[in-house]
Amino acid sequence: MRKLFTAAALLLAAVSAAAQNYPTRPIRLIVPYAPGGNVDITARMIGPAMGEFLGQGIVVDNRAGGGGTTGANLAAKAAPDGYTLLMGSSGPLSINPIVVPNLPYDPVKDYAPVSRVHVVPLVVLASQKSGIGSVKEMIERARANPGKLTVASAGVGTTNHFGIELFSAMAGVKVLHVPYKGSGPALTELLGGQVATMFDQLSSSIGYIRDGRLKALAVASAKRSSMLPGVPTLDESGLRGYEASTFIGVLAPAGTPKPVIARLNAAVRKVMETPVVVEKLRGLGTEPGSSSPEEFRKTISDELAKWRAVAKRAGLKFD
Repeated sequence: MRKLFTAAALLLAAVSAAAQNYPTRPIRLIVPYAPGGNVDITARMIGPAMGEFLGQGIVVDNRAGGGGTTGANLAAKAAPDGYTLLMGSSGPLSINPIVVPNLPYDPVKDYAPVSRVHVVPLVVLASQKSGIGSVKEMIERARANPGKLTVASAGVGTTNHFGIELFSAMAGVKVLHVPYKGSGPALTELLGGQVATMFDQLSSSIGYIRDGRLKALAVASAKRSSMLPGVPTLDESGLRGYEASTFIGVLAPAGTPKPVIARLNAAVRKVMETPVVVEKLRGLGTEPGSSSPEEFRKTISDELAKWRAVAKRAGLKFD
């Protein structure tokens, strides 16, 4: 028994020493999507600044596939030593566990959250050709024509889709969900008037809103977006308590030593205090803000529980 305690103490001392010296080599930051998207842009924006704080380079590694599942699983199965991180987001962490059968990782048990980086609220959009100028008018049209008001999304099983289902349930209406393969094609159809309305991430559509080509009826965040202060929230528009947004943050594999997580968290917090980074992220239509590891874990758990309930209530089935 004495030998076991001695071995355990030596192992603990070795882990502690390694954590104190961390990092001693470059860190890999896995982005579970192709280059160019919101998650990738965020990683490349904060990675260099984090590297400066930590004294080591951070290499972005794009591992697309399975709607984020491939890269997220790769990070979950990596050695828990702080040298492989995940730029995680709502897709692989709070949506895929609901829509992907036999998901190879657990979004709560298989990661050690480091910090949230930002959230992106959903926004309710209307085509200029639709004649819809407010959420109230949208609901009235849906009630007058059950199952006929077209509402586009970036695809089946996306946060946008779940946002539509939550809207329908809270407004007590039935709409015609029109899924596309990504926000781009959906926005093109909305601009052309082929669909009347759409739920989208604000970061994807803010340019069209600003130039007046699309009408923003409401944002789905708990409070108004700093980018669109004149646009009401869905809560203000009559759907009390409505909130739907996506999040992005940094995670490590479960089992990563707490001193390493603390150092990484300090790095993210330092970066998120940098005005130039904050302004760049806001320019993308996001609401920047770091968090404690515990707060980020709660965000993931709460979002997963919320969307599971929405899927169950709506009777959504995914194969």
